[in-house]
Amino acid sequence: MSLSRSLDLPALDRVDTLAQELALLQDKGKRRIAILGSRHVPVVAIHLIELIARSLAQEGHSLITSGAQGVNAAVIRGVLEVDPARLTVLLPQSLDRQSPEIRDQLERVLHLIEKPEHDDLPLPMASSLCNQDIINRCDQLICLAFHDSETLLNSCRSAEDMGKVVSLLFFD
Repeated sequence: MSLSRSLDLPALDRVDTLAQELALLQDKGKRRIAILGSRHVPVVAIHLIELIARSLAQEGHSLITSGAQGVNAAVIRGVLEVDPARLTVLLPQSLDRQSPEIRDQLERVLHLIEKPEHDDLPLPMASSLCNQDIINRCDQLICLAFHDSETLLNSCRSAEDMGKVVSLLFFD
């Protein structure tokens, strides 16, 4: 008499991704981690994002984000508390186009990259280009979004297509 068991194995196209994610978890080396997310974030989540960014910087990882309010601003605050040299911020447009609330924080960023050539573009298009640049510079992407955050979800798909490890967390 033969017993057969059904195993819930991942699809073959996900095996490489799982192996890559496991290797990253075991890798003690320093990584370039991009953290992107929504501008509109619950207050409780802001504190958690700051904690995550601070912890990653303390572990010696370099963090890359953009300059918007919400998730990105929380990442900036968290890393600036630990080591400003571990943070790179890429703006979708020039610093002048950023909101006054975030400009003060951005003045403290050592590695700030502006894109004044995108000032004439609509913000969603400039943000998409900025996110792509950020993804090109990172080893891993952590994204915090809502299910209807099209720009962020498209950025996650693009990162996955490039073979980056992507962690997508939803607020809703």
